[in-house]
Amino acid sequence: MRDTPVITVWHILRSHRKRLATGLALGLLAACVSLLQPLVIGRIIQAVSSGGSPGGPVLLAAVLFATGALLSGLHGYTMGTLGENLVFDIRSVLVRRVLRARLPDLQRWAEGDLLNRLVTDTSMARVTMSSALTQVTSSVFSVLGCLTLMALIDLRLLGVTVGCLGAASLVSVVLARRIRKQAVANRTDTGRYATAVARVLGGMSTVKSSCAEAREADALDGLAGQARRSGIRVSVLSAGLGPAINVGSQVALTAVVAWGMARVATGDLSLAALSAFIMYLFYLVSPLLTTFTSIGRLQQGRAAIDRLGELAGLPQETGPPAPATRARPRSGQAVEFEGVSFRYGGSGRNALHEVSFGVPARGLTAIVGPSGAGKSTLFRLVERFYEPDSGRVLLYGADAASMPLDRVRRLTGHVEQDHPLMRGSVRDNLVYACPSAGEDDIAEALRLVRLVETVDSLPSGSTPSSASGVTGSPAGSGSAWPSPGHCCRGPPSSCWTRRPPTWTPTPRRSCAASSPPSPGSVPS
Repeated sequence: MRDTPVITVWHILRSHRKRLATGLALGLLAACVSLLQPLVIGRIIQAVSSGGSPGGPVLLAAVLFATGALLSGLHGYTMGTLGENLVFDIRSVLVRRVLRARLPDLQRWAEGDLLNRLVTDTSMARVTMSSALTQVTSSVFSVLGCLTLMALIDLRLLGVTVGCLGAASLVSVVLARRIRKQAVANRTDTGRYATAVARVLGGMSTVKSSCAEAREADALDGLAGQARRSGIRVSVLSAGLGPAINVGSQVALTAVVAWGMARVATGDLSLAALSAFIMYLFYLVSPLLTTFTSIGRLQQGRAAIDRLGELAGLPQETGPPAPATRARPRSGQAVEFEGVSFRYGGSGRNALHEVSFGVPARGLTAIVGPSGAGKSTLFRLVERFYEPDSGRVLLYGADAASMPLDRVRRLTGHVEQDHPLMRGSVRDNLVYACPSAGEDDIAEALRLVRLVETVDSLPSGSTPSSASGVTGSPAGSGSAWPSPGHCCRGPPSSCWTRRPPTWTPTPRRSCAASSPPSPGSVPS
């Protein structure tokens, strides 16, 4: 089993630290250029008030404006590409974790919740790491720079400013901490809604035939309402960040202007110094507001990243133990169960109890019994979707537990009772497990299940099948429609959990287009 990948802000950013450092550097340079602009404007005011020429300061201000715009554009481009690279890496890791997850553990997750985490939460994580995190960094730098320069101009005015904005900042910190808690609740509510939608879409025929449209719509409205309410709470808390800072800044501006003008009138402070201080106060408000707004978004993103970390912890299917053990080969046996017992997690009784039997390598073996007798469980153990609690399953004399999973699943074929059809064409489904199958192999597979005429009647001989995740048979072909990839793979033995399609026995071919199972276990 592979080590569980760590999904946190810092671990994700580590592999892109060069681009992140470049983006941060550009953002800080743009902030530095912005900090210089009030000084230049102060010189313009001083030059005009003293009767001098403002041409030089005006030209310098124009250069600073253009440079700041260029640096900001480069910063935005760098961080935008960083965000796309980050979300690609996260999705790539998580998709592989999901595809290689142990089936019992994966089935504990609702399909809609998985989809919501892989799509919506990863997008939220991108916003957090490529936008909110860097905005916090550059904004904090701008705030500290403004405060430093304001201190150089007048410490007493700075004290008034910090007093007014400090109270507003304290309120914003409290709001930001509450945002994360509500964001987690909103992500959970959204996942429940997505799960319910996936359930309904996956059984639309049943919904319609049961006249349950109105009932399902009401249930979905209820879940959507929960997501709306938790989302509104997040919006209310986020909306409070801006007004808190704005009120603090307006109070600070009023106090600075009133006291500053009084000091200018008495000659205690020059007009140019007051103008520069007020300019820095205006420059301070924007990055301060951005800082707390970005902190709020960062808290929402961290909630999404926490959910992704849970998904990354899915237990993975294991490879063969070392050293691999091998049972004594027994002539003529394709599958053997030796004292196998198995219980599903959370079940109070065994699904199988000390089951022992053998399946001949040639011929057709049927396993029959009432619903819940354990027929499907047998097939899942053969495919190693589940592992027996005790006993052994042998494939051609070898202990299946000692064999690589890919080897086990290439030795067997498993057709579920309601096999899912993959979105795509008929051809895509036929060659799913054997992409190298040729045209002759595909034609032979269709002939064996007697679907040649059906496919020939379709536009271009290959029409899109049903949507991914929806079970059934397209084109009205009934139970004869082949499971994705099965007919073109031709495993040595196959398991069917429904009546197999009729076929005409023919000599076995290599990897592609073999007849549906010559040996194996079948119908329930």
